[in-house]
Amino acid sequence: MSSTARVLCLSLLALLAATPTATAAGGWTVAPAGGGRPTFYAEGEPGTTLQDTVSVTNPTGRPITVRLQATGVPITFADTGVGVPARTRADIPFTVNVPTAASPGDHTATITARDAKGGEATVRLQLHVRGPALSALTIEHITAHDNGITYDLVNRGTTPLTPKLAVHATGLFGTLLNRAPRTLPVQLPPGQRLKLTEPWPGHPTLDAVDVRLTVTATGGAHDTANVSTRFVPWGAVTGIGVLATAGTALLLVRLRLRLRRRTELTGAVM
Repeated sequence: MSSTARVLCLSLLALLAATPTATAAGGWTVAPAGGGRPTFYAEGEPGTTLQDTVSVTNPTGRPITVRLQATGVPITFADTGVGVPARTRADIPFTVNVPTAASPGDHTATITARDAKGGEATVRLQLHVRGPALSALTIEHITAHDNGITYDLVNRGTTPLTPKLAVHATGLFGTLLNRAPRTLPVQLPPGQRLKLTEPWPGHPTLDAVDVRLTVTATGGAHDTANVSTRFVPWGAVTGIGVLATAGTALLLVRLRLRLRRRTELTGAVM
């Protein structure tokens, strides 16, 4: 059997059942094969390969050629360039390759067909990856500086997380900062690392500070990280150092002058 025969399953348009479709500007449509499905749905465990078929229907009086592509999850088509005669339908098998590192839960993909004139139609694919849900995250590389508190937030689990952050800081004379847990305006997908900065306007200019960050999320995810730092007004310190250096230099000059005068007087007496 030729590759074209394997890829295309052509039938008269009059035999087609009514099916939810996505229609391109040229009048042709794309939809899941079999009728009655507005979108594709696939379910499997990481590392598995799933199969389905997409239909491209051409009700016009002229043949068309479309190219297929997918985004969102790995999809392999039996053929990416498909010619569809007038008033016929082409059924194109494809496989969904669930990545071995895919996180459990729902993932969205799209299958898009485009013709030579720029017309396109898209159908959605919903992939459900089976597996245990694990909620875990860590705080790493925390530093405190003049611009705030910088840290990395890492999702170590298998579910997307919307973390909450609490901040506490103490100095030599007591508490400097005590922020209650608040939801951060980020969503952290599984395996993703995100660098964030917690603003700290009005931080001390001269103090030894201990900072503690506590992060939590649904499912029991939590972590705490600490860092110690010193805030020093280096401009003032530099100014003091300059004055001290200048004073030392002036003292040395005076001592040299005194030694020179003593030497001259001693020579005159002798």
